[in-house]
Amino acid sequence: QVQLVESGGGLVQAGGSLRLSCVASGRTFSSYAMGWFRQAPGKEREFVRGINWSGSSTYYADSVKGRFTISRDNAKNTVYLQMNSLKPEDTAMYYCAAKDKYDGSSYYTGTGYKYWGQGTQVTVSS
Repeated sequence: QVQLVESGGGLVQAGGSLRLSCVASGRTFSSYAMGWFRQAPGKEREFVRGINWSGSSTYYADSVKGRFTISRDNAKNTVYLQMNSLKPEDTAMYYCAAKDKYDGSSYYTGTGYKYWGQGTQVTVSS
């Protein structure tokens, strides 16, 4: 069992930056690949960025390419999402999620992720 707690959301002007954090507790953090997803009101949840267990491979959605960076610190049981050049369309609830590092399912869909956090709200004003 893994518990995930996100933080770092807030209100920011367009063009600004935020860094989200997700702290994991429970089983060994390095046993899991991690992903960030988001969901805006009235829209489906969408993949944002993913990272493998060691941090050697990362995955991104085209909508955040060149703007959002994912990283992890296994010693701190934490995964980060650095968000730069924020746009109003980035406004959403952001969730981190964990899946077993041996799970071969796609990073881009939510189906392989077993554990989810409660989310942190990001609002970008124009």
